[in-house]
Amino acid sequence: MPLTFPDYHAEAPGGTQGGRSMVTRPFDGRELGDHIKDLGQPLPELTVFGMMLGSGKEIIHFMRATKSLTSAFYVAKRLSKHAMDVLRHGRGMTLTNGNALAGRLAKSAFDLGIPLWLSSPVAELIRDGDAVRGAVVTRQGKRVRVNARLGVVLACGGFPHDVERRKAMFPHAPSGQEHFSPGPVGNTGDGLRLAEAVGGRVEDGLPHAAAWVPVSVTTRKDGSKGVMPHFIDRAKPGVIAVTADGVRFANEGNSYHDFVQAMVKAAKPGREIAAFLITDHRSLRRYGLGCVPPFPMPLGHHLRSGYLKRGATLAELARVTGIDAMSLEATVAAFNADAALGQDPTFGKGSRAYNRYQGDALHGPNPCVAPIKDGPFYAIKMVIGDLGTYAGIRTDENARALDAQGQPIEGLYAAGNDMASIMGGNYPGAGITLGPALTFGYIAGRHLAERAKQRSAA
Repeated sequence: MPLTFPDYHAEAPGGTQGGRSMVTRPFDGRELGDHIKDLGQPLPELTVFGMMLGSGKEIIHFMRATKSLTSAFYVAKRLSKHAMDVLRHGRGMTLTNGNALAGRLAKSAFDLGIPLWLSSPVAELIRDGDAVRGAVVTRQGKRVRVNARLGVVLACGGFPHDVERRKAMFPHAPSGQEHFSPGPVGNTGDGLRLAEAVGGRVEDGLPHAAAWVPVSVTTRKDGSKGVMPHFIDRAKPGVIAVTADGVRFANEGNSYHDFVQAMVKAAKPGREIAAFLITDHRSLRRYGLGCVPPFPMPLGHHLRSGYLKRGATLAELARVTGIDAMSLEATVAAFNADAALGQDPTFGKGSRAYNRYQGDALHGPNPCVAPIKDGPFYAIKMVIGDLGTYAGIRTDENARALDAQGQPIEGLYAAGNDMASIMGGNYPGAGITLGPALTFGYIAGRHLAERAKQRSAA
């Protein structure tokens, strides 16, 4: 479904105010039958009672549930259905976003009789001269040789959890550890290593090796660690971001990819690259912040875990977070003077279409700006994460992997985050990882099908 979602730089030449990005239609998990148990769960940090929300309109209903009867009815109906699904099936069955995409693709594969081998890592690719003819797969503890009649497509999710490659390609992570990805922990760069072993080359000249996103690290109620991407909370009224020195450094409403670049530029040499979201009680309870939900949900767990810091005054908040107190007070005072008029002349928060889309349309005159004045005050620490890696296998227009001379490796293709980003390390709009993944997966399939036709005709 098309969205009225603006490009991240909608005001730039060629930019659009909406209609370019797409969202997956909700999918009924019952259509997967017994296979539903194999579908990964959404990130707990992005769910409400374990339920993944869908489009922006649905999120708005949940944000307005205590202010609108229409929204309250919508939310009650959605929660009731989710509760019934959990009782009957052990999980929600209204799949949205990535879960819906994966579920629908899997259903198509099952309908065509295509098996999926889970927990079956590829040990190596099979070569015949310079061509790839299959793969050796470890399945149920045994090595299985799988011959490919036409070719092998690598789509292993990139390398967000490959510490060594992060160390080599992420300037902010000199040890490979200073990075926190919400991506699947199994995405450890297998596809890139497999391609390199048969002569493929990984693109290492991009200005950014990944799609950056500011994240916060939280402790879940079961004691495990979670990584929360900060997509929209930064743009809300009554929210600013500061460094440990207590100063603002960017338009908080800008895209996550751009915001992280600003974090890096603002960091002093030798210090941790981090920022703090600052808000007051009114804005926190109205919009939530990071993993902290809005009213009427409780805050206690997040305060006890240390994820959410609180201070009766800005000075007290600075003390518990390690932020420079005098600077923070001065920053908030300067921001408030302009925010009272709905303005942000320093960084222009709310001046861009993308900012305004992520703000609060019911708040005026600027949907992204409001004073921070109603204590207690709150802070959440953000560090650098990613939504997928950009540096990947070099390919041609048919998704064929290329060797050191720029020639296609016969029988080897790459798609998704294993393929070098066609965006050149940039992030112009929503869907820049999934969109090319679908497109070049399709292109690879078409090219393989054409090869099959040519062989049949020969």
